[in-house]
Amino acid sequence: MEDLKNRRTALEARLKELDERMQTIDQELDSHNSKDWEDLATEREEDEVLEGMGLSAQAEIRMIKAALVRMEAGEYGDCVDCGDDITKERLDVLPYTPFCRVCAAKHG
Repeated sequence: MEDLKNRRTALEARLKELDERMQTIDQELDSHNSKDWEDLATEREEDEVLEGMGLSAQAEIRMIKAALVRMEAGEYGDCVDCGDDITKERLDVLPYTPFCRVCAAKHG
């Protein structure tokens, strides 16, 4: 039970961190208004990187929120595919994973 509480706390902290990152990315994207062609080209390259970071953060946010829902339902740590337990070691690395190692390989 303590392990679950610690995992929930860690997931909620990561979610807060990602939300803050998304706000920073949005502010940075909104601030690019250069009219100089050279600056505009650089800003567009930076925007592509920021957008990629934003998409990655959004995906992780969705996975964390889904893990928190599974915690509330008492299903956290159970593979959503086969129902087997997800190992502690796997959850240590990917605390939001919905799959055991075997099913993750199938969904690859």
